[in-house]
Amino acid sequence: MATPEFILSLREKIGHEQLWLPGVSVVVLDDEGRVLLGRRADNGRWAVVSGIPEPGEQPGAAVVRECIEETGIVPELLGVCGVEAGTPLVFPNGDRCVFMDICFAARTGDPHLAHPADEESTQVGWFDPGALPEPVVASTPPRIRSAVAGLAPPAGGASFRSGGAWCGCTLRPVLAAPYVDSALRRCSSAPPGTSSAAPGAG
Repeated sequence: MATPEFILSLREKIGHEQLWLPGVSVVVLDDEGRVLLGRRADNGRWAVVSGIPEPGEQPGAAVVRECIEETGIVPELLGVCGVEAGTPLVFPNGDRCVFMDICFAARTGDPHLAHPADEESTQVGWFDPGALPEPVVASTPPRIRSAVAGLAPPAGGASFRSGGAWCGCTLRPVLAAPYVDSALRRCSSAPPGTSSAAPGAG
């Protein structure tokens, strides 16, 4: 994800000090159950779409925007499937940050529209969740497991981490954004024992 202007402005004031930032990600599945991944231009690793909301931007609106900008796919958001604080990150230029990621599950009716829509991805593709390409960003497999489990009946709640373990919590359906007419569907079930998986928003 490209660095938003508001972060660049902050960096001019605080240098490389650690920032606590919001993050959004989305696991998009097609009708065959394949997941949408992009190969990041910055590190060559495959990952689900992720990004940083602009100030005042709603998480659902932000993740729809990011998905369109990065892959050309307009996702239909189905629900929140995970909320997690990431581990501290240090970027090559020395900037430090920690992301609080909200992960959405989504679907699309036309996977053929997927393509690298900006400079952040060198490739995009659809993959079987059980046969992901390598190398893959460490946070991607647990996000996919969370989304797949959350979309399986019976619907219940999003997955959260508490004390290193996953737990569930029922959510109220809400609208993702004014222009996204599908309401957030309750997403259920925690991913299987993945407490050792590295979190993060990227």
